[in-house]
Amino acid sequence: MNWYIEVLKKYAVFSGRSRRKEYWFFNLFNLIIAIFLAFVDTMTGTMNPVMGMGLLGLVYALAVLLPGIAVTIRRLHDTDRSGWWLLIIFVPIIGAIVLLVFMVLDSTSGQNRFGVNPK
Repeated sequence: MNWYIEVLKKYAVFSGRSRRKEYWFFNLFNLIIAIFLAFVDTMTGTMNPVMGMGLLGLVYALAVLLPGIAVTIRRLHDTDRSGWWLLIIFVPIIGAIVLLVFMVLDSTSGQNRFGVNPK
């Protein structure tokens, strides 16, 4: 839970580096919270089948959009890549695979152009 809170504290910090652990734990907690909110939305009747999410899920998704982008960019910095690589996600299929590989790669050892190693 500490990794999740740490990302939220750096709400819109796009500089620096983030470890794999920080990135993946943030996404894991996002998934758990989104599943829980989908359940609550279904039970309360606020689920919109056309959108695929309910009112609470939408509010939560909008609240964590900016921290999610920021931690992804910091993770790219950790592998010594510019944050602009995030735009590769718009290339169908291949873009998501390439971005996934970047997120799984180990960080560059020592200091790189984006800062010191967070390990």
